[in-house]
Amino acid sequence: MPKHGKKFQDAVKNNAVQDKTSVEEAVSKSLKSSFVKFDETVDVALRLGVDPKYSDQMVRGAVSLPHGLGKTVRVAVFCKGEKQAEAKDAGADVYGAEDLVARIKDGWLEFDAAVATPDCMALVGQVGRILGPRGLMPNAKTGTVTMDVAKTINELKAGRVEFKVDKAGILHAPLGKVSFGDEKILDNLKTLLKAVNQAKPSAAKGTYMMTMSISTTMGPGFKVDMGQLKKFLDA
Repeated sequence: MPKHGKKFQDAVKNNAVQDKTSVEEAVSKSLKSSFVKFDETVDVALRLGVDPKYSDQMVRGAVSLPHGLGKTVRVAVFCKGEKQAEAKDAGADVYGAEDLVARIKDGWLEFDAAVATPDCMALVGQVGRILGPRGLMPNAKTGTVTMDVAKTINELKAGRVEFKVDKAGILHAPLGKVSFGDEKILDNLKTLLKAVNQAKPSAAKGTYMMTMSISTTMGPGFKVDMGQLKKFLDA
């Protein structure tokens, strides 16, 4: 069993973390339980009624959150020719083709998201084993393999979130910073949940969204009463 510090234990002791609450209360308790000196990220963990080992039950997508994520996103773009000028004008932190691939092969990975034009995907494939495990591989399904480089860069820097269910059927995603306050976190969460709903595979049967909890980076998770979720999404 992992050992938690005194501040974490106090946060748990002062909150009934095992009780299931409304979405609004789970967010509020999570923000109030933050005990560290830095501005923590607020996260959601959502267990879905899918079996990801079957390709037709994979849940994956991307969505732009209305209030962003409250952090600077460094974007790398794999592109050639005039698209490099477009990437530069749109605020890409680094862009290139063979030269960018060579830097990554040498161990450089100082970026948070990657975009690629279709004609560069063969090049990107050379560093797929490096980018893939870090969640940095451009993917057409999430819109990061595109000719509309400027639009995608702007979305990523504004707070575009990619989501993907893991092997256990759980989807993890950031919702913003504690400093955002309840209202902005709730707006971001609602936008994310609606996108996850839209990504529901036709092969998924029964209850789709099964359990959910809200937590900060260092804090305890607060469980949501799923019976109240529809009311939250319809509000």
